[in-house]
Amino acid sequence: MLSSLAGKPASYKELTDIASLISDYYEYQPDCSSAEQKVSFGTSGHRGSAFKKSFNEAHVLAITQAVCEYKKKMEYDGVLYIGKDTHALSTPAQITAVRVCAANGIYVCIAKDGIYTPTPLISFAVLEHNKHNKERADGIVITPSHNPPQDGGFKYNPPNGGPADTDVTAAIEKRANEILQNNLEDVALFSYEEAVQSQYVSEYDFITPYVEALSEIIDFKAIKNAKFRLAADPLGGSAIQVYQKIKEYYHLDMDIVHPYADFTFSFMTLDHDGKIRMDCSSPYAMASLLQLKEKYDVAFANDTDADRHGIVTPKGGLINPNHYLSVAVWYLFTHRKNFTKDLKVGKTLVSSSMIDRVCESLGIEVYEVPVGFKWFAEGLFEGWLGFGAEESAGASFLKNSASVWTTDKDGIIMTLLAAEIMAFTGKDIADIYAEFEEEFGVAYYARIDTPASLEQKKILKNLHADSLDIQTLGGEKIKKILTRAPGNNAAVGGLKIVTQNGWVAMRPSGTEDIYKIYAESFLSKEHLKQIQEEAVSIMKQLFSKSGVI
Repeated sequence: MLSSLAGKPASYKELTDIASLISDYYEYQPDCSSAEQKVSFGTSGHRGSAFKKSFNEAHVLAITQAVCEYKKKMEYDGVLYIGKDTHALSTPAQITAVRVCAANGIYVCIAKDGIYTPTPLISFAVLEHNKHNKERADGIVITPSHNPPQDGGFKYNPPNGGPADTDVTAAIEKRANEILQNNLEDVALFSYEEAVQSQYVSEYDFITPYVEALSEIIDFKAIKNAKFRLAADPLGGSAIQVYQKIKEYYHLDMDIVHPYADFTFSFMTLDHDGKIRMDCSSPYAMASLLQLKEKYDVAFANDTDADRHGIVTPKGGLINPNHYLSVAVWYLFTHRKNFTKDLKVGKTLVSSSMIDRVCESLGIEVYEVPVGFKWFAEGLFEGWLGFGAEESAGASFLKNSASVWTTDKDGIIMTLLAAEIMAFTGKDIADIYAEFEEEFGVAYYARIDTPASLEQKKILKNLHADSLDIQTLGGEKIKKILTRAPGNNAAVGGLKIVTQNGWVAMRPSGTEDIYKIYAESFLSKEHLKQIQEEAVSIMKQLFSKSGVI
């Protein structure tokens, strides 16, 4: 349900009490008997809030100790790169993590002068290190992504530079909870002063190598020749200094909006539910940037750890993420000479089928996986996946040479690519997508969230295709029911039903008491609504059959 506050500037009532939040980080202790207060790695690491005893110092102590033990077990004897975003809990959490790593004899690199570090820069640093050294480096990113200001988050990236796979996160999660249960007795710990003065902690410039290498993946000459006026809005996040360096290094005519960290994020307009959320794909959170669309040739934003992108153009306004992903695929595979048909395009199974239709027209194979960017890391790393994307505005792709760039989502290259596309083609992103609609049909896509109990979410997560006795969806014969992804045969954690002109996918949320219904129709809005209504009915019948109402 849309809040009456959606799109409006945040008032003092919506602002987080930062002093209390930091105090609670140190003072509150989680209850290990409560599932909500345990360590839990979802699709993007562990997330929570100090207010709710789900992201406190105890969690970070336990997770970091578990990571150190895992690193030693795997004999990853290279440096551990640690970055943080601008959420208020990220700096305290980084301090905690550094204390544990140093006490465990783990060499770590943190940014100079306390500078914030985006997710893609950690991935880039890990890959560059491992390209030139035998010792395997890995990384930690302390961020809850676009979540509200009171949240914190912790992600681990192994030596391939991408998000850790489920077997890795499951092992770290299990060990971290054991450590919590054992009252943190297994945690090795230095004081922060001891840690930073030890041989194990060094400062590192994450920004300069990344920015200087961007010319290997983005055509800045095309952008400059077009004489574009650009606006970059890091949403007060970790990309602030990165865009400043890009502007300076490549001499771009680019204004940087909100070029400062504000732990309350008081400059934000409120999201669909009336909360402050740095979601660069939300028209409500992006309302202030949308007001500037006539002033710039291209405007863009990133979330706080810069792994997501939002694109604003004069004709299209805030471009729908699925629309832009389709355009990006088309452009890369028609304008990069080394992007041959041997490369695949990765997409999550809840991303738009417009991507499939564009790929089919180009003779490119689609690699469809469950939700989570971790499923693309191997393909990007090994160079057989040219582009990997998920519907929530996260993507990365190979360099112009078709070699690996990052194996985690990179919102910065996606924003710069939008400027390149418009500069090179002379067309608005919205106009290019309109041409797709003329050729492939109009895609009507939507996601709705439905309340769900823990028992209902468990049933949905463990579904088998033969649990459903249905033959049609939206008036069309069902072609397939998927509980495992066609690309890598990994469990969907829900299901997807596909027909000739539409599909629906249902999956439980890992952090909220809801399940999500994604649906798309290539026929009409009415057909989309019919698919959604039938999906809700299917779920109700399934829960009723299982004795869970």
